[in-house]
Amino acid sequence: MKDKTIDYILRATWQAVARMYNEEASNYGATMATGFTLLSIDKDKGTPSTTLGPKMGMEATSLTRTLKNMEEKGLIIRKKNPFDGRGVLIYLTDFGKEKRELSKETVLKFNEAVKQNVSEEKLQNFIEVAEIINELITEKKIF
Repeated sequence: MKDKTIDYILRATWQAVARMYNEEASNYGATMATGFTLLSIDKDKGTPSTTLGPKMGMEATSLTRTLKNMEEKGLIIRKKNPFDGRGVLIYLTDFGKEKRELSKETVLKFNEAVKQNVSEEKLQNFIEVAEIINELITEKKIF
């Protein structure tokens, strides 16, 4: 990827990762978004629906669609938040917890494959660069 811009490399790599996860998830009738959502919901206490979007970096409309689909498949249930009557908590069903474990195994397998093929030093450098890019963006030091 020599002579490519940094944003091109990030985008192309993320698209390849997303495609890989979506291909794997399709074997189980799911999507990467479903797997990511399963991993983002607290498996014991549930998670307020309002915190899921920001936690996952997902737009509200996309998250709503994903949650509706997950509810239809029996992966999650929604319950009123007992501490805030206006809010909703999202809980994993037993089936959702099963699929969460499968998603977790998939992510760990990806991480292990990368660790087997990239030195610890290079991986740490990658993480540092990613953190710096995120910081520059968050602190609006680019635009």
